[in-house]
Amino acid sequence: MEHISIPDKRCRGEGFKSQTSPKQRLQQGREELVSSFFDKREGPQTSDWEHESDFLEQNAQILDDYFIESFEGISAGLKMGISKNPYAVIALGGYGRGEQCVHSDVDVLFLFEKSVPPEAEELIQEMTYPLWDTGLLVGHATRSIRESVHIAARDIEVLTSLLDARFVCGISFLYSKLMERLRKKLISGRSDEFVEMLIQRNQQRHQHFGDCSYLLEPNLKEGQGGLRDYHTVLWIARIKADIRQPRDLEYYGCLSHGEFNELTGSLVFIWHVRNRLHLLAGRKYDQLYFERQEELAEAMNFMKEDGQQPVEIFLGKLHEKMAYVKQLHLMFLYELGLMPRGKRTGTSLNQTKVQGLEVKRGMLRFVSSEDIPDSPELMMEIFRESTRLKIPLNAEARRLIRDFLHLADGEFRISRPVVRAFERILLEPAPAFNVLNQMLNTGFLMAFIPEFGEIVNRIQYDEYHLYPVDMHLLRTVQTIKKFGIPEDPATDSPCGKFYRELSNKRLLLWAALLHDIGKGEIGGGHSERGAKIVADILSEKGYRPGDVETVSFLVREHLLLIKTATRRDIQDEETAIFCARRIKDAERLKMLYLLTVADSIATGPKAWNNWTSSLLTGLFVHVLNTLEKGELATTEAVDIVARKKREVLDSSSESSDGLNALFRVMSPRYLLYTPTSEILKHVRLYSQVGAAGFAWEITKTPDLNTRTVTICAKDAPGLFSKISGVFTLNGIDILNAQIYTWQNHTALDIFEVRPPLDQIFEEEKWERAAKHLEDALSGKLVLEDALARKMPDYESFRPRASEKPPKVHVDNKGSSFFTIVEVFTHDFPGLLYRITDALFRCGLDVRVAKIATKVDQVVDVFYVRDLDGNRVDSPEQEAELKAAIGAVLKL
Repeated sequence: MEHISIPDKRCRGEGFKSQTSPKQRLQQGREELVSSFFDKREGPQTSDWEHESDFLEQNAQILDDYFIESFEGISAGLKMGISKNPYAVIALGGYGRGEQCVHSDVDVLFLFEKSVPPEAEELIQEMTYPLWDTGLLVGHATRSIRESVHIAARDIEVLTSLLDARFVCGISFLYSKLMERLRKKLISGRSDEFVEMLIQRNQQRHQHFGDCSYLLEPNLKEGQGGLRDYHTVLWIARIKADIRQPRDLEYYGCLSHGEFNELTGSLVFIWHVRNRLHLLAGRKYDQLYFERQEELAEAMNFMKEDGQQPVEIFLGKLHEKMAYVKQLHLMFLYELGLMPRGKRTGTSLNQTKVQGLEVKRGMLRFVSSEDIPDSPELMMEIFRESTRLKIPLNAEARRLIRDFLHLADGEFRISRPVVRAFERILLEPAPAFNVLNQMLNTGFLMAFIPEFGEIVNRIQYDEYHLYPVDMHLLRTVQTIKKFGIPEDPATDSPCGKFYRELSNKRLLLWAALLHDIGKGEIGGGHSERGAKIVADILSEKGYRPGDVETVSFLVREHLLLIKTATRRDIQDEETAIFCARRIKDAERLKMLYLLTVADSIATGPKAWNNWTSSLLTGLFVHVLNTLEKGELATTEAVDIVARKKREVLDSSSESSDGLNALFRVMSPRYLLYTPTSEILKHVRLYSQVGAAGFAWEITKTPDLNTRTVTICAKDAPGLFSKISGVFTLNGIDILNAQIYTWQNHTALDIFEVRPPLDQIFEEEKWERAAKHLEDALSGKLVLEDALARKMPDYESFRPRASEKPPKVHVDNKGSSFFTIVEVFTHDFPGLLYRITDALFRCGLDVRVAKIATKVDQVVDVFYVRDLDGNRVDSPEQEAELKAAIGAVLKL
């Protein structure tokens, strides 16, 4: 008779002896466990998170109890005969590891010795169907020992599940035999191959899910820094060292005692977040989307602190924990020689000449820990050598730096050799990995620049900023450094050219590293505050006053160009003059332009795209011309206009008399800033305006993925508002608008728009939009009613409830001829129509519109004046204007 092993029946309580079924006891046990750990009325205090592993183990134990009780009383097992067909129930995957989250899958293997009997199907049904009835997702396999090993040899997913296998009940020697055969027949001869497969699979996973140690919508399981990174460490350690439990990572010397404890603390927090997410969603749910984050922060009892919202504090802590898992995973692979260590073009190139440092196994290390107290500057030198040699620090070097951070005191931070070494780190061309990340992860960057600690893991909770502030700053530095390397696409662009021409790159890189340092303190105005902090930092480190002023200027004004490009009329000479007077010289302008581009790229794709690039470049060119050539002289402007008139007369088929008549009604600003080719197009459109009341031309610009819609129409109050409403009615997003009015009551409205989503039927969309505009201008179509019927289709585009409050700002100083109205609000379909309709009802004419969408909030800017050509400059008019716009925004 085979030995039947039934593990100790823990956690069953008195109910185990009752007449209830195993399924009922399973349900009751899970409900009581969840209730005891997750009180829905009040989230646990921080101290309770350390018990999260207890929940996972107890949840797995409840499942064990179910299988054990089912095994004891199952009728199909009795029919099959345990002696004739011995079998065992084996827990796999997360269940096998004892990491059973609330709604995790239950993966089990029904293991038979030689073959699977036909009666096994009834056995499986009797054991697993009740689990499905309780709402659990069950993944089960029924195999013999031989089949299990054979499939594991071909499928890495099966192999990893078996590496986590744990015996639950049945014939125990089958489990032992399986694990022995798995190691002897499979792992021992192919360990390197399996490890390589795991690493490749990890890299693919990271590419797909991203680096979740800083993404604002991380995948807790699959992203880099997620639970799978930890699992990969376990699997590799089990393949290479045959470890049996996670604690063996410390016992076998893979991790230090402190590293293992910190890893455990990070995992406990991530598990807690995952369990909470499962409970909120009511199912397995690993992607932490925006709509769940505030609810989760509240459920976990995070409170507002130091000006940060609870959700921002929660996400900061989560990123901190996931960053540690990521770094430990990478360190583990480096230590085992399983990660690429840069190009090796010669032995001498991979050697260091710095006394006290050496290269071993492709990584930098200290020769002796005893050298560091005598020469603390070695801590900066090892990072400098890491940058020069393009190789990482080994794990022991990182541990030593953490242990000796107290030596990076005030005297150390202002030492000229140390500061110069840091400058060389900043200036060194960007390698495949960012050495500043190593300095951040070891805590050394905060020791050298204490103010940097205020923005570590600080979250800006919106859909615009993809990264925490500290990671954003490092990415900005890395982006600028890439401008200077041949492999980067920007090398042949203006960015590459300007960066190579800079006489003092280190000042730009300091500004890049610290441009958002002011976000570490409470309140608005982070640029101004940051400039003062930067001045203190650089002055302390011994920089000359002129250099300190340059970096402070870049930090203070790092938003000037992008805000001006997206919120002001860049064709207005006043705009360029305003920026030029503020920036003062071309070298500073180029540095500010490079910082603006890198800052936008490092913020994310919502901040930097071809459209913002074209706006910023256009403004830059205008400002640079103003700085280099001076403010546009009257005689030069007259010459430009005269030349354009001649070119139009020579190229147009219209009569000279007709063209000269049109020239007389065109504004000087229009003639000065509009290219000749565009004037010719506008003249042609003017001749086509008929009974419809307008003519338009849509120009495709595939490289920008936008469309330019040029509309020539009979001018009338509310024209711009009606065009906006028609575009909204047809699902066309407006990016920018330029309005010119000729003195013969002709309007030229030039819109930059996104094309319709379904570009296959784009022509039909434009034809329908043209008919809508014709009907709106004639009065046949009441836009307000049509949009009201359309709005329900846009419900899915409604913003999140926590949007920043809207506001309206009226500016009479930014332009000599117009009042500038800035509207800050959340975006929703029909917004532009509602605002421009409100302006029309206030008796105002829109001359320029700038639409700057930031995903979570838009800034719509309008240059307006009343129907008599006057600005809105009385307090009463401003109040009326704000009230009218506020009413449509529900202010």
